Amino acid sequence: MADRVTVIGWDGTPLTAAARSALSAATLVAGAAHHLALDEVPARAERIRLGSVGLAARRIAAHRGTAVVLADGDPGFFGVVRTLRAPEFGLEVEVVPAVSSVAQAFARAGMPWDDAEVVVAHRRTLRRAVNVCRAHPKVAVLTSPGAGPAELGLLLQGVHRTFVICEELGTEREQVSVVTSERAADHSWRDPNVVIVIGGAAAAADTGWIMGREPGAGPRGWALPAAEYGGDIWLGEGESDRLRAAQLARLGPRVGDLVWDIGCGSGAFTAEAARFGAAVIAVDSDPDALGRTTAAVRRFGVQAQTVHGVAPHVLEDLPEPDVVRVGGGGAAVVSAVADRRPERIVTHAATRDAAELIGRDLSEHGYAVECALLQSVELDTRAWREEKRTVAFLLSGRLPDRSP
Repeated sequence: MADRVTVIGWDGTPLTAAARSALSAATLVAGAAHHLALDEVPARAERIRLGSVGLAARRIAAHRGTAVVLADGDPGFFGVVRTLRAPEFGLEVEVVPAVSSVAQAFARAGMPWDDAEVVVAHRRTLRRAVNVCRAHPKVAVLTSPGAGPAELGLLLQGVHRTFVICEELGTEREQVSVVTSERAADHSWRDPNVVIVIGGAAAAADTGWIMGREPGAGPRGWALPAAEYGGDIWLGEGESDRLRAAQLARLGPRVGDLVWDIGCGSGAFTAEAARFGAAVIAVDSDPDALGRTTAAVRRFGVQAQTVHGVAPHVLEDLPEPDVVRVGGGGAAVVSAVADRRPERIVTHAATRDAAELIGRDLSEHGYAVECALLQSVELDTRAWREEKRTVAFLLSGRLPDRSP
């Protein structure tokens, strides 16, 4: 096992005395090519080109001597420290930090970043990173080869964003460019880069006490009553607050998800799914419904993309969903949605026959199906008499082999 492991962050500025001292004593140095080319790296030291951090950690653990790992920015912020400290390697790590590349990027842009979301985009997480960019007005994306500005722009189809792209921060080749998301795909960008993605509803001027979106924004609670969305006249058969609460519970929308709300109606479900941090595409054939949905999401300070068209045909060009609520269209739309293999689907039916038809179709698509008859009775508490009764079959399908 290495006698000592020091992780040094590098942000392009001269190394600190502590960093130089650790390097001078190193018998093994791991880092990217530009790190290993630094003058301070001892000529006698064994050098490891840092690709897989896990493989490098195994070599460091087997090394008898003093090891140094060089990393860009703050190695404790989405960096190598987490992997090196994993129990299977048994390494004792000392850290000499530097300014993170995210902090540098926002500094170059002259913007605050305590109201920003920060995500890492690899090939396997790119789609979820894009969904965060759809849902939030200010996101910093730490990119990787194959999951950079061009790929972000291509996947943000139908959603306009501004990209601040910071290439090779801290080096002589550093460059900051501002382009629209549509134009990002027309250019080759140098690695490493950080992309600040801005757009949609304006970020809060004062985030107060917590980084990212203020959790106390908007009304307290979920599945809010009709009055929050303009009254009963806008809420359709499948939009009662009790049914909506059950739909939200079955789908469990979360940050990084893309939700389809087909037959968005009043926008109540769209707004509430977006309040969970998910990206939402609201679909409806009625332009007035889309207008109400837009007003609802603005009122609650969240974002959603609206698409006008008739399902299932309009669904063909939409990006892949994680979870879907079918508010209208019946078995034909549910079947078309199931063909796209989202992890979860929820819908409702007014009759048992309709519920059985939908349930059989979901089962044939490989979904585990649940169905419950929900009855809600509202009482006037002044006289304790019944005011309104709603009855619906709630159907939900879960795809067992779909990983989140």
